[in-house]
Amino acid sequence: MRTGADYRESLRDGRDVWVMGEGRVEDVTTHPATSAMVDEYVAWYDRHFDPDWQDTLLTPPGANGQRQPLALTPPKTSDDLRRLGKAISAVHFITGGNMTHTPGYGALIALGMLNVLTRLNNSSEEIAAAEAYRASLAGSGRFLTFAGGGPSIGTRLRQEESERVALRLVSESAEGIVISGKVQMHTSTPFAEDLLITGRDELPPGSGRWLWFIVPVNAPGIRVVARRTAARHKNPFLSPLSSRFDELDSLVWLKDVFIPRERVFTAERLNQNRRQSLTSWLIWHHSYGWLAKAELTLGLALSLTEVMGLRENPATIEQLVELTVNVQTTRTCMTASELDPEMTDSGYALPGQLHLASAGINTLRVRQRMSEILRGLPGSSLVNAPADTDFADPEMAAELEDAFGGGGYTALQRAALLQLAWDQVSSGLEGREAAFESHASGGLT
Repeated sequence: MRTGADYRESLRDGRDVWVMGEGRVEDVTTHPATSAMVDEYVAWYDRHFDPDWQDTLLTPPGANGQRQPLALTPPKTSDDLRRLGKAISAVHFITGGNMTHTPGYGALIALGMLNVLTRLNNSSEEIAAAEAYRASLAGSGRFLTFAGGGPSIGTRLRQEESERVALRLVSESAEGIVISGKVQMHTSTPFAEDLLITGRDELPPGSGRWLWFIVPVNAPGIRVVARRTAARHKNPFLSPLSSRFDELDSLVWLKDVFIPRERVFTAERLNQNRRQSLTSWLIWHHSYGWLAKAELTLGLALSLTEVMGLRENPATIEQLVELTVNVQTTRTCMTASELDPEMTDSGYALPGQLHLASAGINTLRVRQRMSEILRGLPGSSLVNAPADTDFADPEMAAELEDAFGGGGYTALQRAALLQLAWDQVSSGLEGREAAFESHASGGLT
């Protein structure tokens, strides 16, 4: 397992990244739109070397005494799932569910791909290549992301139906394939190292063949085009979450990109409704992120109840009960999915899909309601809370203390909590997350 410093250095690899509104990014490790997220990924790697985290993030010692990152170790039993689930949950919890994609998520992508190829009874060579790639991620911690190969709007509106495809097979040989086209949407691509693209169209047209392929982000001919950064104040006191967590979902443009044969797989049109598919483990990972976001909303509501003097307010108590039931229902379904797993054709434990569907449906069904409760619970103070810099002026500080202080809390303490709640349910980052879950994860439908 490499360190965060190793990962940071790997990002200086000649990748072509363009952020909408920012232009070309010469170095994602230092650019204002990307550097904070790089820091969060660096922390993800380094946590595995922190003694306080190792019992949570590493496997028990093996016969040789070595421990491996749980996030990169495929689960084979219900106990493995429970252990891995706790590790995923712990990481999501400290980010409030705002880091939807980690290198561990990439390892689950590779595991899902291996499972699909095994279920399709592909050639032993393709299955061996998929297993070799999965094992390489487990050993290196390399960061993989993926997209379902959907075309952009301009492509979908072309006059000729035959031209309404995201990808074109330029050429093919025994050594590999050459691909051109534009696909959306990848998560965290400016920070990833490899891409899995699962095409929605036959390659070549009419062949009855769907190709999946893996390619490095810095491969010649690839450009990553990221959406605009989430709107946020430059002062992190006013943007405690959005200043740290912006994964910059991206389009990927390919121009005559070569993919070697060992990274090309004959698969199927991506079907998220299939009982066991590429996304089955991924929805589990997503669901822990959704749960962490719900837990943070509940935690902020409990804190605001105390800090805003609402402990005896009957309406507030009723809202807290509603939030608690929503969180606990999802948590219970997640536990059930791990205690009642399915076994895949590739021999790995998959969270029980009916339990997992219940968790996701519950979380997405109550998501907006939970945000609405948190927006309303502290009253109009949520809108008008001051910044830390406002206290630098002595006269203003005294007036703010009079307006926001009291009840055992300073005005600055109360303002900090209100700003965190605002960033959780009223920020550009919150809007991004809501739209992302609707499109990338299929939403409630």
